[in-house]
Amino acid sequence: MIRTAILLAAGAGARFWPYNVVRNKCAFPIANVPAIRRLSDDLAALGVTRQVVVVGAGEASIRAALRGAAAEIVFARQARPDGTAAAALLGAAGIDDDLLVVAGDIVTDRANLAALRDRFERDRPLAAALVQPLGAESSLDWLIPFVDNGVLRGVEGHSRDGDRRFCGVYAFRPEALPFLRDNPALVRVGVGGMPPVDAEIVQSLQMMVDEGERVATVDAPGFHVDLDKPWHILEANARVIDAMAAALDGDRIDPTARVHDGADIRGRLILGPGAEIGNRAVVEGDLWLGAGAKALNGAIIQGRAVVGRETVLRDYCLIGAHSSLGARGIYGHGAEFSGVALDTVYCYHYCEIWGVVGMAVDFGAATVCGNLRFDDRATVWRINGRPEIPTTAANAAYFGDFCRTGVNAIIMPGRRLGAYSICGPGVILRDDLPDHTMVMVEQQVTTRPWGPERYGW
Repeated sequence: MIRTAILLAAGAGARFWPYNVVRNKCAFPIANVPAIRRLSDDLAALGVTRQVVVVGAGEASIRAALRGAAAEIVFARQARPDGTAAAALLGAAGIDDDLLVVAGDIVTDRANLAALRDRFERDRPLAAALVQPLGAESSLDWLIPFVDNGVLRGVEGHSRDGDRRFCGVYAFRPEALPFLRDNPALVRVGVGGMPPVDAEIVQSLQMMVDEGERVATVDAPGFHVDLDKPWHILEANARVIDAMAAALDGDRIDPTARVHDGADIRGRLILGPGAEIGNRAVVEGDLWLGAGAKALNGAIIQGRAVVGRETVLRDYCLIGAHSSLGARGIYGHGAEFSGVALDTVYCYHYCEIWGVVGMAVDFGAATVCGNLRFDDRATVWRINGRPEIPTTAANAAYFGDFCRTGVNAIIMPGRRLGAYSICGPGVILRDDLPDHTMVMVEQQVTTRPWGPERYGW
């Protein structure tokens, strides 16, 4: 059986802005577990206990995410990011066994990893790749496999055609490594296409096909999301929470947790030590409440949700379904929040937030995110200057780490706030706000005399 995996976590993740500024995107938490940690633990559960992690930008965040992991982990540093094939070859140095190569920025069902491994071990092709139907995604945004009865026939980058995409999970026999080494650093594209100069694994697969080698493909049986752009965070978070719910067989309540008789509970409860659900709290779906976390005094959770340790929901706040809240946050006093928030987020005093919120974000009172355009359409984004329309959550707001808003700030649909930024009081934010930037309203005022004489005295 395959016992070794190479996890690729060296890329800069520029398309993931603003969440690539203070961490590698592979370390971004989904349902409060870093993506790469979730992968590492799933691989270990499948018996893949020797893991080489190729790191580069944001190395410290990857190391922190993998502390205490079950696998035997070795780190290999890539001096500069020059493609997945080069990174995989670096990680494979000294390995002469079958191995998996897995992109560290994916959120995937463990069943997908098992399906690829089982097919590879049963049929023994030179290589195998996990693929997935495109669904609503455009073939122009992905590396595309052309498949015939579970066998790879060709590869094209950002193709105009195709009904599947590569998932970033591969299996190789040791004899495949020279194809990674001899990669030409140009992905095959359609006429007029313009590939970057990067050694991508899929081009090594194309070389194998060209030389008559058999490369198997496996359609992913479970959910799979690439954390490529910010809106994929919300998609991945919802998929993971649904999978967590499907695995539940009842409540799991720590003996030190408390549930008030006056609470309205309509889902299953997974409560950590010292967790508390108070009087008048409403829980409308399955709830994971971490150690010391509390839902008090009329807090409303509209559906399945994950709440981190020591976070407090109180005073008739409203938490949307499929939300994930990090540790040590406060949500209260009529605030509405839906989406993903990391640790130490403060959201209260009638805020209305939908989207993704980085670490230690402080929302001024009555900060509001507009999420419905007057033309009822999705916001057109620009990713590295390229216009794109997200398939989901195009009109959500995206707050980078360590940013703040002032009282009555309004964030227009689909806007991003960079890390270490401030959107001042009364600002209507119509454009993305760069990192390390403050935007303020310059008020024009008129001063004139006034008093009782104005009333005829």
